[in-house]
Amino acid sequence: MRVGIVILPDDRWWAAEPKWRAAEEYGFDHAWTYDHLGWRTLVDGPWFSAVPTLTAAAMVTSTIRLGTFVASPNFRHPVPFARELISLDDVSDGRLVLGIGAGGLGYDAGVLGGEELSPRRRSDRFAEFVEALDGLLTTDRFDYAGTYYTARGARNLPGCVQRPRIPFLIAANGPRGMKIAATYGGGWVTTGPDTESLDDWWRGVAGLTERFEQTLADSRRAGHEVHRYLTLDASPVFSLVSKQAFVDAAGRAAELGFTDVVVHWPRSSGPYAGREAVLEEVVADVLPGLRGAR
Repeated sequence: MRVGIVILPDDRWWAAEPKWRAAEEYGFDHAWTYDHLGWRTLVDGPWFSAVPTLTAAAMVTSTIRLGTFVASPNFRHPVPFARELISLDDVSDGRLVLGIGAGGLGYDAGVLGGEELSPRRRSDRFAEFVEALDGLLTTDRFDYAGTYYTARGARNLPGCVQRPRIPFLIAANGPRGMKIAATYGGGWVTTGPDTESLDDWWRGVAGLTERFEQTLADSRRAGHEVHRYLTLDASPVFSLVSKQAFVDAAGRAAELGFTDVVVHWPRSSGPYAGREAVLEEVVADVLPGLRGAR
């Protein structure tokens, strides 16, 4: 099992840089940041943009994979975003993973003054977003005509370092999103259901996993081509509340067939509040065993 860590983009770079360096030194396989204009209870505080943050992170690391967790169509158009992604893939020397999701409601969805979209229309927009990005990142002079996005002769030279393009990690809990993941994804990521009970959450994750495996089978795509990621901290219990909590969560994820789990860097307060001492315990005592088991 591979393990990744999310570093929220709410610290000035002098405070954030050591975390990105440490994520690589600690032996995490991938490191992520949120791609929002503002996020939930942190919307009134400091917040920085994902692409410049990942660019800076690429300059202070050399091996760890880096990515958005996750980008969405809420405030992005695929044409300029594709240019940013090609640039970031180049700066990172082919270490970028594009995490993308449909985008929900909230600050990102309303700050530009657009109409509130229904779940079905958000799903329609997401399908176009992924399809257009796939074309833009693989085809020079790309044309696209959809309900939500248009591209006319969009250039993409020199293209991605990774071929045929940057891998997509598709966030999806619903059937249509899972079909998109099965079609375009190098990975599928789930947050599981929204529950107050940990046991209910794990039962929901198991159900979603079964649904995705069936979606893959229906798509006739080889299962080993799509990695399975689980956001452990979407559960009712923060995965780094203790070393044992992480061990238990990672073990249950492995039993369900997940290839990757993702945790969050502990914060002093608010979302993902915890102690960095626990993170260091996991790094010292648990991660080596997971790497050795591969």
